[in-house]
Amino acid sequence: QVQLVESGGGLVQPGGSLRLSCAASGITFSRCSMGWYRQAPGKERELVTRVGSYGTLQYADFVRDRTTITRDNAKNTVYLQMDSLKPEDTAVYYCKLRVNHSALEYWGQGTQVSVSS
Repeated sequence: QVQLVESGGGLVQPGGSLRLSCAASGITFSRCSMGWYRQAPGKERELVTRVGSYGTLQYADFVRDRTTITRDNAKNTVYLQMDSLKPEDTAVYYCKLRVNHSALEYWGQGTQVSVSS
């Protein structure tokens, strides 16, 4: 059974930083691409960033230069480092795993990020 467990969300002031983690189990992590998405109230879920199994990176324009995604295959974990946070970054952040060469994908339960003074 595939499980994704996110952690690291919370309340931070504008300009602050957070690091989210997503730990995967029940799957060969190194053969999967990993992504972070977010969903703000009343809005659709949107891609923040993702990293392929070979390290290919993709970032949304709204977080470019403020966000870094990294993966540690030895720990089956993907990280999202977010800096210079803005109130508009407030959302529930989800990680998604997609199995290479397959339509199989799995979502974590989400972690709330709130940016407010």
